[in-house]
Amino acid sequence: MPAELANERVDHRFKGLPPDAEGLTVGELAAQRRNLFTGGFTTPVLALSAESVEHNLRVLEAYAEHHGLAFAPHGKTSMAPQLFDRQLEHGAWGITAAVPHQARVYRAHGIARIFLANELVDAPALHWLAAELDADPGFRFICYVDSVRGVELMDAALTEAGAARPVDVVVELGAGEGARTGARTEADCTAVADAVAATTTLRLVGVAGYEGEVPQATTERVREWLNRLVSLAADLDKAGRFSPDIDEIVISAGGSAWFDTVAEVFAEIPELSLPVLKLLRSGAYVSHDDGHYRRLTPFNRVPEEGALQPAFRLWAQVVSRPTPEQAFTNAGKRDAAYDLDLPEAQVVRSARDGAQRPATGITVTGLSDQHGWLRTGPEADIEVGDWLGMGLSHPCTSFDKWQLIPLVEADGTVVDYIRTFF
Repeated sequence: MPAELANERVDHRFKGLPPDAEGLTVGELAAQRRNLFTGGFTTPVLALSAESVEHNLRVLEAYAEHHGLAFAPHGKTSMAPQLFDRQLEHGAWGITAAVPHQARVYRAHGIARIFLANELVDAPALHWLAAELDADPGFRFICYVDSVRGVELMDAALTEAGAARPVDVVVELGAGEGARTGARTEADCTAVADAVAATTTLRLVGVAGYEGEVPQATTERVREWLNRLVSLAADLDKAGRFSPDIDEIVISAGGSAWFDTVAEVFAEIPELSLPVLKLLRSGAYVSHDDGHYRRLTPFNRVPEEGALQPAFRLWAQVVSRPTPEQAFTNAGKRDAAYDLDLPEAQVVRSARDGAQRPATGITVTGLSDQHGWLRTGPEADIEVGDWLGMGLSHPCTSFDKWQLIPLVEADGTVVDYIRTFF
């Protein structure tokens, strides 16, 4: 645990932590190796499985290595520098960001390579970026451009800032009509490339995009768009439109749902005038989930290459059992992701003796701000005071509700606390 995190004091800011830990540093509390269930933690409390996080880190490291991919996992998922460090230890090239605030968090924690998978036209943020690049020759930064106007705004801000180093950019190819950002046609991309070449503040180093925004995505449609992306890189290279002083061409794609197709297409990239940095950006893998990504993970299509494990479990307490068909927990929208799927009831821990049993006959049917609604069938064995362990869907909206998350081993021992910065 980095010293600045280890030395932070435990207090009322952090949900679920033991009240009697008030005043301890996070490092001191971690050293006590308390048990999540008997160590004074209050509900609701979100836990990350130490074993599953380690497993997932190893799986994606092996996958990227096997397919010859560089890997810049999207940090917006967790916004947790401790996890960034683990990802870098497991072979990541750098960390992907979406907005300037995230990049500032990364730099504050020493991240040396940042890929900003978004356009950046905010003048104050560009002034900050110019200062960061000028102060640290080892800092590598790449971001999207998708319009001539965006290039003009970047150039004006960087010129005003007196930037000594140019900012590396990649042309973003849109995933199709009605998709998200990105130049819609190859002609549009060429116009953006020409606009970059007309500046001294920017360097065109490659192309990128996000296949997850392909409308009505199927394997065939995603592959078709990825082939367009690769062809765009080849055409820009043949026309000499990449900056003449670069030593590699960046081609980047890859969210958490289609990285197998990205790997297949990137394996067929033709020889270009420079080596190619094939940069994958999947981020949700580090925690995986029990809903959205469990259904969408490419490992469902290529099980021989591994499998991810859901690492989240939200523990809530049953506070009301008004009828045989209904019960309520003390965890709601403030605690659990609900934008894609409701939490999944998985295990009950008895308040009487600590025994755990499957959450048979228990279904989460809704969330209020601070309550979870449960439907309980005749076979449901649950009473007031019991703890209910729930799986969550969509890691990005699970991490952001918790500032300090216990990292828990299978026997309940809390071995670390993961700090988030949203």
